[in-house]
Amino acid sequence: QVQLVESGGGLVQAGGSLRLSCAASGRSFSNYAMGWFRQAPGKEREFVAAISFGGSNTYYADSVKGRFTISRDNAKNTVYLQMNSLKPEDTAVYYCAAARQVATTGYEYRYWGQGTQVTVSS
Repeated sequence: QVQLVESGGGLVQAGGSLRLSCAASGRSFSNYAMGWFRQAPGKEREFVAAISFGGSNTYYADSVKGRFTISRDNAKNTVYLQMNSLKPEDTAVYYCAAARQVATTGYEYRYWGQGTQVTVSS
């Protein structure tokens, strides 16, 4: 079992920044690839970013490429999502998730956090 807890969400103006954190507990964090997903009201959950076990490989949705950065600190059992140049369309609940293999689709991820709300005002 892996338990995931997100934090760092909030309300920010367009053009601003937020850093989300996802703290993991349970089985060895470094054995899991990690991903961030988001779901806006009335929309399906979508992939945002993913990072491999050691952090050497990262993947991004086209909509956030160049603005968001995923990273991880295996010593702290934490994955981060630095979000810059935020837009109103980034408003969503953001979830972190853990998988045995890095992936960009949600069904590959076995463990999920409870989510943190990000709201970007125009």
